[in-house]
Amino acid sequence: MKTFLLWLFSKVVVVLLVLVAFGLGYLLRGWLMPAAPQKPGTGDQTQSETDAVVQWWTCSMHPQIHQPKPGKCPICGMDLILVPQEEGQELGSPRRLVISEAGKKLAEIQTTSVERKFVAAEIRMVGKVDYDETRIKYISAWVPGRLDRLYVDYTGVEVKKGDHMAWIYSPELYAAQEELIQAIAMAKDYGESGSPLMADMTRSTVEAVREKLRLLGLTKEQMGEIEESGKPSEHVTIYASIGGTVIEKNKLEGDYVKTGTRIYTIADFSTVWVKLDAYESDLMWLRYGQKLTFTTEAYPGETFAGTISFIAPMLNPKTRTTKVRVNVPNPQRKLKPGMFVRAVVRADVALGGRVMEPDLAGRWICPMHPEIIKPEFGSCDMCGMDLVTAESLGYVSSDRISEPPLVIPASAPLITGRRAVVYVEVPGTSKPTYEGREVVLGPRAGDYYLVKSGLTEGDRVVTRGNFKIDSALQIQAKPSMMMPEERPPQEKPPAEPLEVPAEFREQLIAVLDAYVKLQESLAENSEARAGTAAHRLAEALGGLETKLLRGHARDAWGNMSADLNKAAEEILDAGDDIEKQRKGFAILSEALIGAVKRFGAPAQGTVFHFTCPMAFDGRGAVWLQKDKEIRNPYFGAAMLRCGEIVETISGDNSHRQGGREHE
Repeated sequence: MKTFLLWLFSKVVVVLLVLVAFGLGYLLRGWLMPAAPQKPGTGDQTQSETDAVVQWWTCSMHPQIHQPKPGKCPICGMDLILVPQEEGQELGSPRRLVISEAGKKLAEIQTTSVERKFVAAEIRMVGKVDYDETRIKYISAWVPGRLDRLYVDYTGVEVKKGDHMAWIYSPELYAAQEELIQAIAMAKDYGESGSPLMADMTRSTVEAVREKLRLLGLTKEQMGEIEESGKPSEHVTIYASIGGTVIEKNKLEGDYVKTGTRIYTIADFSTVWVKLDAYESDLMWLRYGQKLTFTTEAYPGETFAGTISFIAPMLNPKTRTTKVRVNVPNPQRKLKPGMFVRAVVRADVALGGRVMEPDLAGRWICPMHPEIIKPEFGSCDMCGMDLVTAESLGYVSSDRISEPPLVIPASAPLITGRRAVVYVEVPGTSKPTYEGREVVLGPRAGDYYLVKSGLTEGDRVVTRGNFKIDSALQIQAKPSMMMPEERPPQEKPPAEPLEVPAEFREQLIAVLDAYVKLQESLAENSEARAGTAAHRLAEALGGLETKLLRGHARDAWGNMSADLNKAAEEILDAGDDIEKQRKGFAILSEALIGAVKRFGAPAQGTVFHFTCPMAFDGRGAVWLQKDKEIRNPYFGAAMLRCGEIVETISGDNSHRQGGREHE
């Protein structure tokens, strides 16, 4: 028993000694170790203030992981990393990122100013040289007979107009020569007899036989030889009616031919066609009358030029391309049918993404021959067709050439699906700060994108390093381009009204007045009055001074004006076809309603937005009126009161819903 007590006492002493040693070690550590450095201004910070600082950890491989304490990633098992407080703090926007100057240099972030400038879209196409179909002619037999000799007996021979081509024996032509000889003899006999009446009759017979021989293909020289010799010829030579290259020999020596049988096919290579394949995504930049350049495999380093003369109205469903035909002068005959070519079209882009061609602005051009260009209305010197304006072919008008579009470099936006995000440098901050912003882009033109909305002139967008900024936002579990914020499905909010100068609004009211006249004319089934109203509308649109607009208003109008002008042109092109007028009016109404909402209705009064769900086989259509009494422009007298008021648009851009229906 005594032994057991001694053993227990020794164990207790050992435990006490261990506890004393541990306590002394802890106290010595606190005395020997230096205090942790404190940030300036935090020396008097209370425990509650320290607890208010939020620290959180994330995974470098799975940035969606967001935990308030360290640990392992539940997905990959990697250690979580602490997000520095300076970079993780809220900055008023979930898409803002603050980095240091050193971080900016390390990420190689570069920015570029958003600006207005003229840009050009380059469209590259491939194709082949082909014959100019308008310069292909046939040498055919004018009389039936036998080809006893072909002077041109192989294809590829160059011939000139008047060269001898074939030697033909024709009994019919022989008989006609006999008639000429006999008629001349009779005319001589009756002329010597002194009878004026018979002399006139025989002279008329001679002229009639000569005309017959001319129609059978004989030249004046050949008829002169027959008259001089007084003997008919058994064979007659067929001459070339045009110059060019023989591309087909359709008959052989000894063949019998009928009237109209083709003997040769001749092509004039002084002008050739180049047929190119254009992808459907490039068609928006191509226009009739555009100049282009191309190169060939046969002549490396040499550039040829041509003019677009035709764009096929149909698309190849397999290749998704459309044929584009180019007229090319070929005076030295270097270009030969079948040659492979690579072409480039440079389309200069104006405000609203429309193509401009300064050399064609305000000019009139032939719709069949693009090389015929005149400063005023007239007819084509080659085909006699009426000339048309360059604007009707899709070019921007001369008064819009001085309006450059708002553009950003193509490297600035991050695009996935239908969304586009740019990172904008936030001005006035002590450290480099960048904010993500969704934008609406227009088409791409070369190295630039046209901007429809979301940016203003002078903003600085990130053109290099934007993916690094987006990755940093993902690490902080903030919304990014790759992981957009989830939004409940809802209707697109209406565009906000714009600040518009009073002078421009007054000009827009003139457009609205012309539109109302057009609407009333269609409601009265008067296509003639509708055509007159459409002309007034086009004049009112042309009278708008877009230079009065600035910023977002200018950008918004650039897009709207393109739709308005296109719709007005469709109505004008419809002529007296009232159904086509109504189709163009429906497009015009959609564009004008958006313009009135954003740019302002009449300062005094209101306009009413109507809809007819039965128009165009149930697809529906809308229109505007200045009064509530419905006058349906899509049915006229047949269903004049069909429709309902959708909303009332007042002079201060306020709206209220309507709901009254009319059958």
